[in-house]
Amino acid sequence: MPAAKKKQKEDDQGPTILQGVYMFPNGDKYDGEYMMSPGGSLERSGTGKHITSDGTVYTGQWVEDKMHGQGKIIFPSGATYEGIFVNNQFQGRGKYVFPNGSFYDGEFNENKLEGDGNFTDTESQIWSGTFRYKAAPGLRFKLNL
Repeated sequence: MPAAKKKQKEDDQGPTILQGVYMFPNGDKYDGEYMMSPGGSLERSGTGKHITSDGTVYTGQWVEDKMHGQGKIIFPSGATYEGIFVNNQFQGRGKYVFPNGSFYDGEFNENKLEGDGNFTDTESQIWSGTFRYKAAPGLRFKLNL
């Protein structure tokens, strides 16, 4: 059960949304909006922050206990992703920053770089084109004059 119930929103057409802090048995911590499922278990729903026991931090939207909507995840390695999530996966437009500071800003599909985007390397050189997971045929170098 949640450690603290901060507020409760009643919606005429939906379930009761609660807000509080929940500590999971594995050491994970959730602070945000949730609802109780018909079976009596907590289901993250709305806006919240989840911190895993290994230090991964997700802040954003939740639907049916899944990262879904706009959010940001920070990994222990220092890598980050900010953008759209669908069913716990990077999906749609987003930006992934690698631990070395290089980053990809573009389209994602099921956690993969998939579609139009730009990759900026550690020398701030920008490569633009269509990405297909681990391949990117026909990338164009953007010259900054």
